[in-house]
Amino acid sequence: MAPMQTDPTILALATAVPEHKLPQDAMTAFAPRLFPRRPAASLEALLPAYANAGIRQRYIAVPMEWLAEPHGWPERSRLYRRHAVALLQKAAEQALEEADLAPDEIDALVVVSSTGVATPSLDALLLEAMPFRRDVIRLPVFGLGCAGGALGLARAADLARARPGSRVLLLVVELCSLTFRQGDATKSNVIAAALFGDGAAAAILRAEPEEQGAEVAASGEWTFPQSLPVMGWRMEEDGFGVLFSRSIPQLVEREIPGRARSFLAAQNLRLADVDAFALHPGGTKVLEAYSRGLGLAESALAPARSVLQDFGNMSSATVLFVLRRLLDRGFRRCLALALGPGFTCAQVLLRAAEGSV
Repeated sequence: MAPMQTDPTILALATAVPEHKLPQDAMTAFAPRLFPRRPAASLEALLPAYANAGIRQRYIAVPMEWLAEPHGWPERSRLYRRHAVALLQKAAEQALEEADLAPDEIDALVVVSSTGVATPSLDALLLEAMPFRRDVIRLPVFGLGCAGGALGLARAADLARARPGSRVLLLVVELCSLTFRQGDATKSNVIAAALFGDGAAAAILRAEPEEQGAEVAASGEWTFPQSLPVMGWRMEEDGFGVLFSRSIPQLVEREIPGRARSFLAAQNLRLADVDAFALHPGGTKVLEAYSRGLGLAESALAPARSVLQDFGNMSSATVLFVLRRLLDRGFRRCLALALGPGFTCAQVLLRAAEGSV
């Protein structure tokens, strides 16, 4: 008989943000300079979204004044490579310290990002900044958007499960500020400027018996048909053009509960068996839609709300910031949920390892 597979354990999970702190009230006051082409009355009608976003502050890789100037692909790409590698290194070093590991003890790198393009990829660039082994397995992942943190965790767990005993380092970084286009006066861009921040996360996983910590027990995803226009990027002359539909909260409330119940049923579980939810806080309306659809109490939303308040929406990295707070608090079972382009629902089931709670 084949030996039973061991579910990967999260040995460490660290987060990092860049140096520039952006209070939400400062961003609101700065908005007229960001959107000079939008009629004043029209912009005034959208500004309440900044106050109602549930965000107190965010962190970005560039000074706020950079956002009010035009920039092209070459400059954005240079800044993306430089700041992404620096932020990944910061998060990776913290995770390695937490796990008491050296870089050369990592066997595989899974690197997720959707806010810039780099070839050689970010993992290759990171090898020049940190002493990882030259035979380390590299898996760069692009295009998953806000679902990338959850799906990246799933891919890293699959890799760890397939190679028992190996240590897999998941790295997620998003520099949403570098995608902002001052010449884009669309409503989507105005709202994006109210929500998005920059951040990175690093998690180390290993499938080995007797490890203590939270285990990645299962993962799944569902891509809805005829949903490509819901979320994504438009390729413009001067950078990425943000695309997201105002229907996302309605989709969450109507569709995600059924997907969550089906996913849990495949694990012989019900929603009532889950005591923690690592929800990607796309915004307050999305969190409220999760609450109504899944029947969650306010206490279940609190970790996601607090991350949104302190860091904004950092795309794929955000769900891992929420998971970090839940790991500190402790749980029996946790359901991580995030949504991304496709339109895709990503789900990861975590459980406390036997004897760790």
